Amino acid sequence: MLKVILSRLFQSILVMFVLYTITFFLVKALPGNPLQGDKAMPPHIMAKREAYYGFDQSPLEQYTRQLSKFLQGDPGFSFRLEGRPVAEIIGQAFPVSLQLGVIAMTIAVSIGIPAGCIAAARKNGLLDTLSMSIAMIGICLPSFVTGPILAEWLGRALKLAPAYGWDPAKPATWFLPALTLGLAYAAYLSRLTRAGMLETLSQDFVRTARAKGVPGWRILVRHCLRGGLIPAVAYIGPAFAGIVSGSLVIESVFQIPGLGRHFIKSIETRDTPVILGVTMLYGALVITANFLTDLAGIWLNPRLRKAA
Repeated sequence: MLKVILSRLFQSILVMFVLYTITFFLVKALPGNPLQGDKAMPPHIMAKREAYYGFDQSPLEQYTRQLSKFLQGDPGFSFRLEGRPVAEIIGQAFPVSLQLGVIAMTIAVSIGIPAGCIAAARKNGLLDTLSMSIAMIGICLPSFVTGPILAEWLGRALKLAPAYGWDPAKPATWFLPALTLGLAYAAYLSRLTRAGMLETLSQDFVRTARAKGVPGWRILVRHCLRGGLIPAVAYIGPAFAGIVSGSLVIESVFQIPGLGRHFIKSIETRDTPVILGVTMLYGALVITANFLTDLAGIWLNPRLRKAA
């Protein structure tokens, strides 16, 4: 197990370094000057601003300078927001995106895993066909389509929840954006859970248990659930990272003050420190989620435990 942890740690550091390097030079390759605002700026003032932010240096020197500061825990200051610290921007906006992601993931797991188990238990039956058909529709419909539909139907027409806005103290405002995000991932989880459960149900020990007269529900819960959930668990980690980092569209649709709006604006204005800060945060989130998923897979699968 220790060998696995050390190996994953080394891989994570390497991936983060490569991610930072690629992101930095891609941003530098974009046309335009991020320090140039809407109004014309006198040349001497522009020269001072460029010197302050290090734009008078070569790209390699800028890269080394920013990387050194980043390793010291200082991602720098935003160009667009008048020198506001990137750490402050992330610290204020990320908790909203994280809260939205946790609620959406809870909805996805609560719907997707039970639906997949029921579909596997009723293979080729009405429940199986109906649930998997709905799941396929959920996979095909992107969130920027389902979001406005749910906002119009559940929010405006039925008045079940606020159609727009976000208040951390009012759970009613969480419902529609979290449901929109969670439904798509619930569809994937249901299909993965069904596939894993069907594979486990076809094993010899299941047939032996049935021959001994063990009830079907007990076979499903006590004998098949742990092995059948391995594909779903392997998906949950990256899915959670995807929910948190992929909520940019949902935050725009439902007017949520999360990190997504800052990320989009930073790309539009070439705000390098914000782009790097948000990208590295999301990269660390994906790596951490994958690492926890690997550990969960080792715990669920005895063969992986022996290999580790």
